[in-house]
Amino acid sequence: MINISEEVKHVLVSAEELDTITTALAKKISEDFEGKNLVLLGILKGSVPFMSDIMRKITLPAELEFMKVSSYGAGTVSTGNLKIHLDILRDGLENCDFLIIEDIIDSGRTLSMLVEHLNKKGARSVKTCTLLDKPSRREVNFTPDYVGKEIPDYFVVGYGLDFDEKYRTLPYVGIPNFVFENK
Repeated sequence: MINISEEVKHVLVSAEELDTITTALAKKISEDFEGKNLVLLGILKGSVPFMSDIMRKITLPAELEFMKVSSYGAGTVSTGNLKIHLDILRDGLENCDFLIIEDIIDSGRTLSMLVEHLNKKGARSVKTCTLLDKPSRREVNFTPDYVGKEIPDYFVVGYGLDFDEKYRTLPYVGIPNFVFENK
């Protein structure tokens, strides 16, 4: 049996730093969404740990929704195609102030398309929050509203982020050894 933590020797964002990031983001989100009908929209599966930590620290009432989309498949580079596997099925979007919770933004295509999708469905407002941002990889004009940390252009895993469905359970974000072995 392989110990996945041994396959990730370079920690990019520690568990302690993740706690600091989620605390700061939750405080800012609580201030900005005061008096609004906050709906946290998690993008499955990668956002689950991040969203769980954020929602426990937000001081406002919030509803939860989920969508499942994919653009990676089994590789380390986005295919550029967005597939919506699970859409939001909810009435009354015109009364909802959505905050899309995402684990990482690379090209910006996925989040850009999701914002447009929710706006077309009639959402009152749509904002975005990402744990990690790689602006050097941006392919569309998109800037997230809330960013936990900007990172360099490395493939990362842990804290919900995966490679072929592995490594999601690590309590930190790291760069897997195979990234360095393939350089």
